[in-house]
Amino acid sequence: MNKARFFIWYWAPPLALMGVIFFLSSRERVGVSDEFVVNFIVFKSLHIIEYATLQFLVFRALFRTLSGKNMNRIFLLSFAITLLYAITDELHQTMVPTRNGTIVDIGIDSIGILLSVSYTKLYLERIKRLL
Repeated sequence: MNKARFFIWYWAPPLALMGVIFFLSSRERVGVSDEFVVNFIVFKSLHIIEYATLQFLVFRALFRTLSGKNMNRIFLLSFAITLLYAITDELHQTMVPTRNGTIVDIGIDSIGILLSVSYTKLYLERIKRLL
């Protein structure tokens, strides 16, 4: 596989998701309900899902890029990259009117990241075909 095709196949998906997250973070606050609890559950669940997905895509790209390297290093690097992006996303939100970045959201994003790392580690042999 040539370098351009490799980049498009493995690195474009996590970068595209980062772009989507950035775009959504740039928009004014929205709600799905007038109830705080409903909004909290919906939007925090989305945080978990988007960062679990991002971690998996970053892991997938690193798995192919660093093929043959220590798996724990790849997991740690994918965790760190995704967490760093979560932190920068929250910082970005502090500059958007009607939005605010919080440490709580970074913690919720971390839950998604850790769930993805745990699942991927547990089922790595089964999901290698997806990588």
